[in-house]
Amino acid sequence: MAEAQHQEELLDVLSRSGERTGVSKPRSHVHRDGDYHRAVHVWIFAESTQELLLQRRADCKDSWPGLWDISSAGHISAGDSSLLTARRELEEELGITLPKDAFELIFVFLQECVINDGLYINNEFNDVYLVTTLEPIPLEGFTLQETEVSDVKYVHWKEYKNCLAKEDKDYVPYDVSGQYDQLFSIIEKRYNVNNEARSGSLKKQLSRYAPVFVDAELSLLSEGDRQALDLIIKAARIMDDIYYTQVWDSNPVLRDWLKENSNISDLDSLKWMYYSINKSPWSCLDENEAFLTTSDSAIKMLNESTKPVSGWKGLRYRAAFPVTKPPGANFYPPDMDKMEFELWIRNLNMDERKTATGYFNVIRRHSDSAMSSTEDHITSAVTDKVSEFSNDLFVVPFSCEYRHFLVEAAKLLREAAEVADSLSLKKLLVTKANAFLSNDYYESDIAWMELDSTLDVTIGPYETYEDALFGYKATFEAYIGIRDVSATSQVKLFGDYLQNLEQNLPIDDVYKSKEIVSAPIRVIRLIFNAGDVKGPQTVAFNLPNDERIVSERGTAMVMLKNVSEAKFKHILQPIANVCITEDQKVYIDFESFFTHTICHECCHGIGPHTIKLPDGRQSTVRLELQELHSALEEAKADIVGLWALKFLINQDLLPKSLVRSMYVSFLAGCFRSIRFGLEEAHGKGQALQFNYLFEKGAFCLNSDGTFSVDFSKVEMAVESLSREILTIQAKGDKAAAKSLLDEYAKMTEPLADALAKLERVEVPVDIAPVFGVVSKLSDQGIKMPCY
Repeated sequence: MAEAQHQEELLDVLSRSGERTGVSKPRSHVHRDGDYHRAVHVWIFAESTQELLLQRRADCKDSWPGLWDISSAGHISAGDSSLLTARRELEEELGITLPKDAFELIFVFLQECVINDGLYINNEFNDVYLVTTLEPIPLEGFTLQETEVSDVKYVHWKEYKNCLAKEDKDYVPYDVSGQYDQLFSIIEKRYNVNNEARSGSLKKQLSRYAPVFVDAELSLLSEGDRQALDLIIKAARIMDDIYYTQVWDSNPVLRDWLKENSNISDLDSLKWMYYSINKSPWSCLDENEAFLTTSDSAIKMLNESTKPVSGWKGLRYRAAFPVTKPPGANFYPPDMDKMEFELWIRNLNMDERKTATGYFNVIRRHSDSAMSSTEDHITSAVTDKVSEFSNDLFVVPFSCEYRHFLVEAAKLLREAAEVADSLSLKKLLVTKANAFLSNDYYESDIAWMELDSTLDVTIGPYETYEDALFGYKATFEAYIGIRDVSATSQVKLFGDYLQNLEQNLPIDDVYKSKEIVSAPIRVIRLIFNAGDVKGPQTVAFNLPNDERIVSERGTAMVMLKNVSEAKFKHILQPIANVCITEDQKVYIDFESFFTHTICHECCHGIGPHTIKLPDGRQSTVRLELQELHSALEEAKADIVGLWALKFLINQDLLPKSLVRSMYVSFLAGCFRSIRFGLEEAHGKGQALQFNYLFEKGAFCLNSDGTFSVDFSKVEMAVESLSREILTIQAKGDKAAAKSLLDEYAKMTEPLADALAKLERVEVPVDIAPVFGVVSKLSDQGIKMPCY
């Protein structure tokens, strides 16, 4: 027993690039052999005094004994996570217990050095965390671990940086002219800010969105459906609450803080307005660059995080969020990387793996739940239902993770179903309410596809764009609108011809499906949306994404006609006036823009979905392409949609007058979507298409800086790119997908020049809808919360 208790700590051995090798070794062997491994650095920073907390390393330490160093640090033991280690080291070394939202990962630092006459080789990837407190923690509040720490003190960050720059022998050395200068640069940038300049920057970012009043005629609704609408919008608001949580764990706290403080100053008002558009501190139109920092975040109080100190009320800290948007959002542990997840699922059986990669669950850590009583733990009711496979990771279904939200949403939908007049709407609302609580969305998605009601409702978890790590997990959203019966009847052609389009796709016959189901298309006038509707607004969607339903029943499409009209008027026409050559501007019209949007959505429903891999296994395009799937699928729907329009024209199903207008409108539309940013799936997919067609000579740059379509080359180029993307999807070839995206989905000089020109003349990037229905319901005495 004594031998087991003193067994040396094991560390995971990493590759030179920081990836796990699957090998673990004793700590002393790792430093003897110079193996790469991981550790954490935790800095405690006091805002009011601009001081960093330093610890003096114990004299018995085998590296840098007796010198002043980081607030807290330690190796990440084999199998442990980074954030868990950061919290544990702080508690063990200093006696400070903090929740996970106090820790901000600010950068990763690779330290390579040799000390102790070559006996200690340190090749260490350090996850550097910053904990921001409002005031210094009283020194008597610390409980020092004698074998690790002999003393602590606070030092102004500038003084500490100077000590490091002078290579003061009392301090553990760090190269402040290299990677570690990031710590000081981040602090200086946050707290030496010019508020006037910052306000100007936020105003400029806000000006890229054109406020547009979005509404529809509610008099078309029956009395019962009108009553149901009020309840459905309340349920939709709950999708907002869930989505904020899905983006980042402390995002709802940040939202509430910014709203509460929005009247303090003009700057605070601007922060709140721009946050409301992005629904996070990361700007959708700026490659998800943060426009806020943890210094803007909510202040939280902890009364029992340290030893009791007479006269001290407790520790106040800022709820943290990372500078870089987490690719896995809040679907996975914040310190989980792709390798850890993939190593985990390798040990799962087929059903367990299917669950782990499914749409409607999140991945959590047992160790996070057990770490500290300061956290909200998963209740016993939830843990009875989670899937516990192995390892530290486990699966929690949405119905458990968001239960307190979904119970209320289900209640509202059932109440709406009781008063609704439309039978198909009643069925949708009841089945969706059931799905919220059971986590089985199959029946409700079928009911959504069969919806035949003047009041059109889409609500629940659907799109996977937020999961940039794998593209597995769905976000909650809601779209509510009034059916445009006339427009719906006019677009029926596209849904009816899907099988014909599938059989004529520019791809080998072996990859074509013989069982494509005609897709119902509904045209609506949007009156309200919520949940995952941040930043640029969608003009249409094609659902569900569940491959089971797609293979059995196909998909259904919803076109938001009033949103399309607003984008054409406020965005596409001004873009065309700047970027399209004079003699081709005549071809820009709403009909071609809207018709291609319809074909885009139709083409999500054709082409490869469920595929057979070369080794005989059955899989899906989404599972094989992972994080690359969304961008490539958007590019596929776009370019194949353009091919499909020409095919239908050739079949005399659409007028030949559409040919030139569809190509020129598509060219103008490229600039519209690319302005969403290359981190966004639509923007990345559009950049791929533009650069490919430009390289093939289908798009031409003229001497005056405008662009035009070469009608003699565009048809062949569109078919060529369609074939390449469809073949990559059919083979599930992730390497080929990455190669194609790396080569073409980038900001080239012609694109950059065009976008700069649009910015100079201040053409809006997108619209910011203002929903008239909210004020109408408020006028009737119905309280509608509005963020």
